[in-house]
Amino acid sequence: LHHVLRGLANQGWITRARWVGVIAQGFGLDKQIKAGEFFIESQMTVSELLMRLAKGEVLQYSVTLPEGITLQEALSLLHGHDKLTQTAPAALALSLREMSAGADTAEGWFLPETWSFTAGDRDVDILMRSHDAMQRLLAQLWAERDLHMPLQSPYEALTLASIVEKETGVPDERQQIAGVFLRRLAKGMRLQTDPTVIYGLGDQYDGNLRRVHLRDRTNIYNTYAISGLPPTPIALPGEAALRAVFSPDRSDTLYFVAKGDGTHAFSQSLAEHEQAVRRYQLSRRADYQSSPQAPSPQH
Repeated sequence: LHHVLRGLANQGWITRARWVGVIAQGFGLDKQIKAGEFFIESQMTVSELLMRLAKGEVLQYSVTLPEGITLQEALSLLHGHDKLTQTAPAALALSLREMSAGADTAEGWFLPETWSFTAGDRDVDILMRSHDAMQRLLAQLWAERDLHMPLQSPYEALTLASIVEKETGVPDERQQIAGVFLRRLAKGMRLQTDPTVIYGLGDQYDGNLRRVHLRDRTNIYNTYAISGLPPTPIALPGEAALRAVFSPDRSDTLYFVAKGDGTHAFSQSLAEHEQAVRRYQLSRRADYQSSPQAPSPQH
């Protein structure tokens, strides 16, 4: 109480801190008042001020972690908020390691959402809430899953959802994209999806994917060169992308290509897919690689 009243006096909101303290004790509020940021109006009476402090109506702030950003981008957003207390790098690294569930990175383990907080909360507090929310959602969806889906663990589902998240921003396409990838996995076909390659390139990516990138077997995220899923998620998938993986489209499509308007053309056969590639892509960019393409011949 005395700390709060001194702060109010120093800022000119009250003139006699000791007298206000006596009033607070008289109302039985002295044990209820805690430090924090409050919205105070100049016309407030002392009793109104004390009641607001006692109710704990501290100012709320928010930070949004958008779907599809990477963990590093999420950390940058949190570190850029001046009302959040930054965790020391070593302590943050330890927390992230604990939240990685044994993987090499905690990438993907945080549910994108708008998170509310009060001044002085730590960046890692937001991460822990986001992580807990993702764990709960993923556990629920995994428990209700189709047992025939070609995924062996919740982590694989999280990884695939991150790819779905990066492949389309069109809500109606998420289940179609998820269905294509799940059918390709079930058939042993490579995913051949650009976002995984881009993630693996990191800072080397300059905005253009080239054939050399798609042939690079040293990039462990290159799903044109490796079979199955990449080793980790490539972004923070939102709830809709996760639900799409667990409730995919049930058609027979195995291919899709960007149409240039934000949507995709889906095909069941390689011949249909190649026709769609010629229609939508080859005339636009000579080195364009559709995502996903046909699997490379195996020898």
